[in-house]
Amino acid sequence: MDNRQAIGSWLSGPRAAAEDMGVDFGYRGQRLGLPEQGPGSVAPLGRRFGALFIDWGLCFLIAYQLFAGRDQQAAGNWALGIFFVLSVLTVGTVGFTPGKRLLGLRVVSEDGGRLGVGRVLVRSVLLCLAIPALIWDRDGRGLHDRLARAVQVRI
Repeated sequence: MDNRQAIGSWLSGPRAAAEDMGVDFGYRGQRLGLPEQGPGSVAPLGRRFGALFIDWGLCFLIAYQLFAGRDQQAAGNWALGIFFVLSVLTVGTVGFTPGKRLLGLRVVSEDGGRLGVGRVLVRSVLLCLAIPALIWDRDGRGLHDRLARAVQVRI
């Protein structure tokens, strides 16, 4: 084996090396029975981060103006609590937060239905902890979604 090929596979990661050896991973969401593209397909990572940015900005603005007395340090703490409440109330009732709705996303259970209250609470707590949301599976779902048996899809 050429050393350049070995270094390239190491830099590209284990998935690229496995694909070079002929392993077929399929598209994101295939194991869940979701379409490859269009409505109902797994939401792209960029849109999910964009929705999170919009939601966090909204929560921070509310915290800064209403609860923190214009103290940025306190606003960050309040914003996390507001984000948790926003996530539980909106995902638990309509399936999306304001940011997700603006970017055309929805949170559904793995079987396509709505999430129950318990699963929404688990998902929201883990999302607020941040680390579980940064650990993804090959379908692009964060650990918070996997443990809640949820998936973010396009509308």
